[in-house]
Amino acid sequence: MTLGTREVELFERARGRLEAIAYRLLGSAGDAEDAVQDTFLRWQAADHEHIETPEAWLTTALTNICLNQLTSARARRETYVGQWLPEPVLAGDRMLGPAETAEQRESVSIAVLTLMERLSPNERVVYVLREAFGYSHLDIARMIELSESNCQQLYRRAKQHLAAGRARVEVDAAAARRIAEEFLAAALSGDTDPLVRLLAADAVSVADGGGAVPARGTPMVGAVAIARFLRGILRSSTTQRLGDVGVHAAVVNGGPALLAVVDGRVAGVMSLEVTAGGVAAVHIQANPAKLERATREWHRS
Repeated sequence: MTLGTREVELFERARGRLEAIAYRLLGSAGDAEDAVQDTFLRWQAADHEHIETPEAWLTTALTNICLNQLTSARARRETYVGQWLPEPVLAGDRMLGPAETAEQRESVSIAVLTLMERLSPNERVVYVLREAFGYSHLDIARMIELSESNCQQLYRRAKQHLAAGRARVEVDAAAARRIAEEFLAAALSGDTDPLVRLLAADAVSVADGGGAVPARGTPMVGAVAIARFLRGILRSSTTQRLGDVGVHAAVVNGGPALLAVVDGRVAGVMSLEVTAGGVAAVHIQANPAKLERATREWHRS
């Protein structure tokens, strides 16, 4: 079916919101784009005369596409090589979606996207739609064909699971960049002590290479061990002469991060989780498949 101008415009106005929902649900910008494209195909084939509220119809279609992907993703995670981390998204990318409230900003942080892997598909859908986009439990219940009380229970369980993480400190973009710059300076200082002072004593470092690049298969724990490791990889990356290599302070998913850029391509993103006790977690994304969008956005910035 060929869409009319009105139907195309309706979809394009909704595209940014749909991408932001899908990214939070799937933890992957690439998968989110695919889910939105699948939603467009369903929209193209729909009987528009009987659709009273296009926004609700599109959100429902997208949500159910994502639910199917989340269910199959659980099986894929079992065979994933090494640690799994979400795809990082640079500041300014529309995939991040709304950021007016603390809940919206937190829901797209690398720390929370990682923790959301603990949730069941239904828990994740209810949490994201309620917490980040303000949908009522009744509206969510209609989208995923559950009772309103069931959705309320799923939301409470999701909140409990996510509360098991650390108490993060929210920082604005300017503060995030300052933290990233301070962390980078400490890492390049040639001494582990400045890094140890910035890290929480029980800090954790997790790396995702996806089997495509070398990455530690288990988390690294402890400020001293992490400081030594980071000092080594950052110093070696700036001294190697295999190409044009640079490490830059950045803001990723609303938080401080370091970007390793090799010959114009983002080769690694190191996201820092900030708590009152210091940097409590370092999430290192090195899987090339999860850095393609970051490279495109890096060139646009």
